[in-house]
Amino acid sequence: MRLILASVLVLAATGSALADGDVAKGETQFKKCMACHAIGPDAKVKVGPPLNGIVGAKWAHFEGYAYSQDIKDGAAAGKVWDLATLDDYIENPKHLVPKGKMAFAGIKNADDRKDLIAYLATFDADGKPAAK
Repeated sequence: MRLILASVLVLAATGSALADGDVAKGETQFKKCMACHAIGPDAKVKVGPPLNGIVGAKWAHFEGYAYSQDIKDGAAAGKVWDLATLDDYIENPKHLVPKGKMAFAGIKNADDRKDLIAYLATFDADGKPAAK
């Protein structure tokens, strides 16, 4: 029981810490994503789906993108791109989605991931600045 409680507390602390990243540094980190993803009001499908509103969105939420079966299965199971899940995915996409399409080795540095997620969180589903 103590182990479960400790795990929940660690996850809760991790989630709130991720929200506190440096948005300006995150914008720089996003350059690693730009070859495949777009963000902002005019974002369109590239190799991957646009990332508008990704923080807190359901898996496979963008209409018109052909997601991998792993992502579709996650969506069917009700999975959401919360802070901890995004952090895990960005660190190593194949860890969370082994048969996913994303051919990216991941971002190993925790601060870089935190900054990237903070930047992504600044966009709502329409690509406009998200309400704070």
